[in-house]
Amino acid sequence: MSISKIYLSDIRVRAERVKDKKAAIGPDIDLSRYSEHIERGRIENLEGLSRQAKEAAVMAGIDVKEEVRSGSYIQVDHSVVYERINKAYEGKLEIMSTTEALSKYDWLEEYYWRVIPVDQDKYTAQAELNMTHGYFIRVFPHQKPEYPVQACLLVAGNYISQNVHNIIIVEEGAELQVITGCTLAKRDAEGVHIGISEFFVKKGGKLFFTMIHSWADNFHVRPRTGAIVEEDGAFFSNYVLLKPVKSLQMFPAAYLKGDRSSAKFNTILYGLKDSYIDVGSRIVLEGEDTRGESTARAIAADESVIYSRGDLIAKTRGYCLAHLDCRGILFSNKAKIYAIPQLVSDGAIKAELSHEASIGPIAEEQVEYLMSRGISREDAVSVITSGFLNLDIPFIPEFLDRNIKEVIKATAKEAL
Repeated sequence: MSISKIYLSDIRVRAERVKDKKAAIGPDIDLSRYSEHIERGRIENLEGLSRQAKEAAVMAGIDVKEEVRSGSYIQVDHSVVYERINKAYEGKLEIMSTTEALSKYDWLEEYYWRVIPVDQDKYTAQAELNMTHGYFIRVFPHQKPEYPVQACLLVAGNYISQNVHNIIIVEEGAELQVITGCTLAKRDAEGVHIGISEFFVKKGGKLFFTMIHSWADNFHVRPRTGAIVEEDGAFFSNYVLLKPVKSLQMFPAAYLKGDRSSAKFNTILYGLKDSYIDVGSRIVLEGEDTRGESTARAIAADESVIYSRGDLIAKTRGYCLAHLDCRGILFSNKAKIYAIPQLVSDGAIKAELSHEASIGPIAEEQVEYLMSRGISREDAVSVITSGFLNLDIPFIPEFLDRNIKEVIKATAKEAL
């Protein structure tokens, strides 16, 4: 049974009212420029992707052989081209497009647009009024798939707006790893990606979510992400951006509603060319004995501009603990970094909130030390850069960790 038509109608009315509403932060985008609609055919396996698409997917963390994946979801432009669950995990989780899930489950009304307000801005409105799928992933109670689910949201066309709505539900006592790669098949593509992501971690559940973005000079990106974490639940979010982007603005939030729930954000940003990057993380501590941590590393090169934001908001009357660590390195006298940490205690008399924020150059003594060991200056800077960005992100597969480090190393050399 599909979701209530009355609820969907109300959602659309709210979206219509704000379809021209500018976002609170970030440059405004003329969405009318991106009106192309492109449908793609299904593929039997990931080897069926075009060479360009396959290369882009791999760089965004996708395993085309699916050897160490519990399932896959691939979307190209406005079409779902591939969905698969590893036979070993059938009956333990489900993967489908969100549009299919909305037509299949009436109870999805309890989740659809329940974390992110549909009337937040023109981008949330666009995602509802012109929705082009997105993934729905649900792991059943007490199931803990060994391997991650992978999802690739790929843009192969030009002048399109890819408007996806993603929903992940981790049922009680379950655990799930998800790797999402968002990328372009053509490096000269112009367009916009709008991604609504709503995550629900039930009692005692754990979600390890890694998002790797690989965009290009003329592409705009507007993710809107929120997670609700229940009692004894845990949410881990890793975000990596190592390629240029026209503009990116996102401020994912985790709402720790259950007692003893926790959230951890790791963010790696490399600003290249004239990229405009505005990325933050927000942790709202509502339950007792909740824990939060946010770590961000940003490098601004060329003429890039980076806003690195972080909010810790305590609302519980019980004890809670959270820390924010935001650091940046400036590579160019034409680049800019803004570190904007914010701590808020809203009547939370037992809350302990703290932050560290710093922006500075690469330490010259470190460069000279490496050069004294026979390493060229270029390689020395590359090594230091790689070390700064390598957060040794916990809870991600070893092969993905290797992939991220290889991309960081290659990007660091490219930038020089």
